Amino acid sequence: QVQLAESGGGLVQAGDSPRLSCAASGRTFGTYTMGWFRQAPGKERELIAGMSTSGDRTYYAYNVKGRFTVSRENAKNTLYLQMNSLKPEDTAVYYCAATIRGYYYVKDDYDIWGQGTQVTVSS
Repeated sequence: QVQLAESGGGLVQAGDSPRLSCAASGRTFGTYTMGWFRQAPGKERELIAGMSTSGDRTYYAYNVKGRFTVSRENAKNTLYLQMNSLKPEDTAVYYCAATIRGYYYVKDDYDIWGQGTQVTVSS
């Protein structure tokens, strides 16, 4: 199975537009449905964006839709999350996740996880 490693987090200002990357190992990245989750202190981990294997179908949580964009480059084994107009409430640990058989919009289908990257948004 793939192994996932996120990068691109850190301390940013409100209104900034950073991009997270998720590098996947292995040669079968294109067969995995991919997603981005986040977990804020004291809150449950939430699915904020999901993408089908080919990238033609996406899901966004209501609280990021219109601000965040998920994309993937299967040739580079990489998933991205472009985050625009960040708010302090976007502060969380962001996780890249994958599933070989699940649906891109079903939170509980994801079963492969990266280690997470902290994003802290200051006001």
